Amino acid sequence: MSTAHDFDFFHGEWDVHHRRRTDFLDTDSDWEEFAATNRGWSLFDGAGNIDEMDVACQGWKALTLRLFDPATEEWSLNWSTNRTGKLFPPVIGRFGPDGRGEFYGDDTHDGKDVRVRFVWSGISDSTARWEQAFSVDGEQTWVTNWVMDFTRRASVS
Repeated sequence: MSTAHDFDFFHGEWDVHHRRRTDFLDTDSDWEEFAATNRGWSLFDGAGNIDEMDVACQGWKALTLRLFDPATEEWSLNWSTNRTGKLFPPVIGRFGPDGRGEFYGDDTHDGKDVRVRFVWSGISDSTARWEQAFSVDGEQTWVTNWVMDFTRRASVS
């Protein structure tokens, strides 16, 4: 069962290692790797949160706004970058008893309708993993096209 505190682990500062396909729909495309930093904080006493990512090496920033719906016990995750200034369509889902979060939504990529899946896993006090995958065949197959591995930054006294 998901709760309004599922993303409490994500508060604070993180180093991020990105691994992203050069073509989000092609399983044979190359991967590019790059670094970023991330800072997250709570809103609405835990029922919302936001994080901002700085990808200085590529000259862009992004944010995710997450909101918990207590009626459905589901989260909506809403992504944006300073390159577009627009929110992408949300992905909606929850965490299971195993601590893995799965979130689904619909979007378009390069003019094609895609089903989007975000997965949060490997969550600990100092690590977390986010993965994005697209499906163009009604969730029969998925192309994992972006992985972010998060490592908590040491606090400076």
